[in-house]
Amino acid sequence: MKTEEQIQEEVARTRIPKQGEILGRAIQMLGANKIRVQSEDGLTRVCRIPGKMKKSIWIRLGDLVLIEPWSVQPKERADIIWKYTRTQASWMERKGYLKNLRID
Repeated sequence: MKTEEQIQEEVARTRIPKQGEILGRAIQMLGANKIRVQSEDGLTRVCRIPGKMKKSIWIRLGDLVLIEPWSVQPKERADIIWKYTRTQASWMERKGYLKNLRID
């Protein structure tokens, strides 16, 4: 169980989207390291988990993720570059970073 101090420390280190990065929510697992993500700009993209993240994170349905659209097919494809914890996601919702997304 995490202490209050550890939770505050974790929230303080929450990654904020930079230019070209979009927040999204995992809505369907497709297999082969691919996930369908509903992004906050209203588009549904097929996102892949890059090789460096495959074994280090586990993404479930409803998780808040940070995606970076591909330069070739920006409206259909993207890479997942970050997964937020539940604590970080609720903090971002309270601070107003999630405009068109709802976390469960």
